[in-house]
Formats: sequence, C-alpha cells, structure tokens
Amino acid sequence: MSAIQSSARRALVCSVVSILGYAVSAAAVAQQPTIARAGTVTIATFPVASHAATDPIDYVNAKPMPLPIATNFSESLVLADMIGMLATPAATPTSKPVFVGGSVGDGQTRPVFLGKPAPNSMGDEYTSQEAGTTNHAFSTARADGFTGSTNKIYPYRASGKVFFNKPGETGSFICSASLIKKGVVVTAAHCVSEFGKNKFWTNWRFVPGYKSGSAPYGNWSAKSTLVLTAYLNGSDPCSTSTAPNGVICRDDVAVVVLNPQGGSLPGTNTGWYGFAYDNAGFTPSGRVHLTQIGYPGCLDNGEIMERNDSEGFKSSSHANNTLLGSLMCGGSSGGPWLINFGKRPALTGTTSGSSAQINTVVGVTSWGSTSSGPKQQGASPFLNTNIQSMVNAACSANAAHCAN
Repeated sequence: MSAIQSSARRALVCSVVSILGYAVSAAAVAQQPTIARAGTVTIATFPVASHAATDPIDYVNAKPMPLPIATNFSESLVLADMIGMLATPAATPTSKPVFVGGSVGDGQTRPVFLGKPAPNSMGDEYTSQEAGTTNHAFSTARADGFTGSTNKIYPYRASGKVFFNKPGETGSFICSASLIKKGVVVTAAHCVSEFGKNKFWTNWRFVPGYKSGSAPYGNWSAKSTLVLTAYLNGSDPCSTSTAPNGVICRDDVAVVVLNPQGGSLPGTNTGWYGFAYDNAGFTPSGRVHLTQIGYPGCLDNGEIMERNDSEGFKSSSHANNTLLGSLMCGGSSGGPWLINFGKRPALTGTTSGSSAQINTVVGVTSWGSTSSGPKQQGASPFLNTNIQSMVNAACSANAAHCAN
C-alpha cells in the first residue's frame, strides 16, 4: 500500500469514527474519581468527560454486563415465601409508603449515531431467565409493536442503555437505567461499582431511548455516581441462603448525576419517572404488578428496548428482595421495575376507582438465578435508607438536576 493510500485510509477511518462519535483506544482511559461521603452514601465524582473522538467507550463492541447469578437459589425457600405470603395475615406497615412524581418532558430530540452494535457472542452466563419450576408467570416482548417505534414515546423514552468501562478489563460493558429526575438516573449498584471492593466503574454513559445505535436524545456522561457505603465495602446485608455473597443484597441500587450539555439536561426532553419506596405500590401482603424495562443482550442483540410484565412479591428469605418471572438476561441489569406503567386511561361513565401513581420505579434489575430451578429475578427493595438517601445527596449538590 502506497503512502498516499495509507494516508487516505487513515483519513477515512478518522471520518467514520467522527461520524459514530467514538474511538476505541488501546487501553480505556481510566477516570480517577474524587471520593466523598455524605452520611451512609459514597459519592464518586469524575472529571468532565468528552464526547469527541477520544471517547474511550466502544459502543459497537460493548458486551452486556453479566447478570449476577445466585448459584444455589433455593426453590423451597421461594415456595415457602409464596405460601406464607398468601396464608399469613398482612402485617401493619412500619413506615408510610412515599411516592415522588415524574414528568413527561417535551419530546424534542437531539440525535446522535453511536454505531450499530456488533453481534454478541455470549456464553451460558447470558442465558435467558425463562419460566422455572416455581411457575412464576410473565410476558416478555419488544417494547416496539410490529410496526412503529416506542423509544421516542413517553414513558419508554425515560429508560435507556448504559455503557461503561471496568478498570483492569478490556472493552466496554452494557447495563440499563432510567431517569428519575431531570438529570438524575437510577440503576443497579453493580452497574457503577464492584461489591465489597471499594471500586467504581469509569467513563459511564447514559443513552435514553437507545435503539440500534441511535441515541435520539443524546449521549450523557456521568458527573458522579452514588452508592451506599455498605454495598461498596461489602458490609451490606445480603442473603446467606445463596451464593456467592454480594448477589442478593438489600442495597444493589445506585444513583447517577449526569453532566449537562450546553446547560441542558436529558429529562427536559425525555421526561422522567416517579419513584417510590418503603413498600409503595405493594399490597399489604407484599404483592405487586410490575413492568420491567431493559436491554438484555440475549434478546434482539441488545439493540432494542424490551418489556416484561409479571407479578412480583417480596421474599423475606432473600434480603426482602422483590422477585418476578422474566426472560431477560445480562445487559438488563439496572433497568427499572415500574408500577402502573403507560398512559392512564380516563374513567368514563363512572366515578368509581381511585388515582394511582403512574410510571413509578420501585426497583431495578439486580440478579437472576441459575439455568435450572426456579429461574426468577430479583431487585433490592427501594427504601428511605437507600434510594431516598442517595437522591437527597445528589440533589443537595445539584439542585438544577432535580428541579421540575
């Protein structure tokens, strides 16, 4: 190849990289965060990230983050919880459920193309969590219908795909997340940090409404990520009935503050979900109907937003996590579990019924179970001591991110 041809080829590659909005470096740039603590919350604040051609995220070849797996998840304990839930009189709540409202947004787009994902070559760790021996019914399907697209329609567009790097490992990884304030995202703690290792992931990106490489509402970097210190240092209360430690825990929940772009934040356009905690949305016996949103790599190559609907229930034997049936897998971690999902219909011809909080996140995808057995998935409970503590810490330092 001549020098002129080599130069032309380099120019073409640079042009393509510029269009896609990323470049793959030989080693991912490790953003060294500044660590601070606010009560029980640890906050990692990162240098302002660039979305120029030096962006260290490989959007095309990013791999789904494996769903943490409870390797000896107990069917007998699950069944005992289910039977006990139905047979035991409901206990009086020890705290009053709290709901925080969301917003629809104006729907204005700011499209960026990140590159169509390459086909994933995945092993058993990405096996779909199909219905298992507890017969926990569910329905999983594309968020899109046979025609048309929902990724730019509220409430779907408040959910998105997440990209990040893990220091010491090659390549980029994928999780899911959703907006719960104008510039604040909720996801799983294991999508921003490593349990018990005091380690944060870097170069974190949130792409609301992602579809097949398209970022209709932009690509947003993390200003800071917040987790409970107990999760970060490994002292979080976790289920002792399953292995390994750190999978089924009380506080696998994280909050992320996004960097503004030109003074704007994504929720202005996408809107955001409400969130609720301390048993909000659950019946007195601990049951709830849920819609789960995410980007699992084993379904449609992780290119399309997926939706799963199932009844959930609280399992006292598993760190009071909520359990549901689902087909999702790696890459769906951190995706929201919502109550009353969709656009509320108007009551006609009757005055009965009561208004419920709609499009409200009460958990995020935290873990799955082994390929044999119950095959259920779980989410840490949303509590005043985790989700609200992190939101308070995020909003106290970033008031504009939380304004309606």
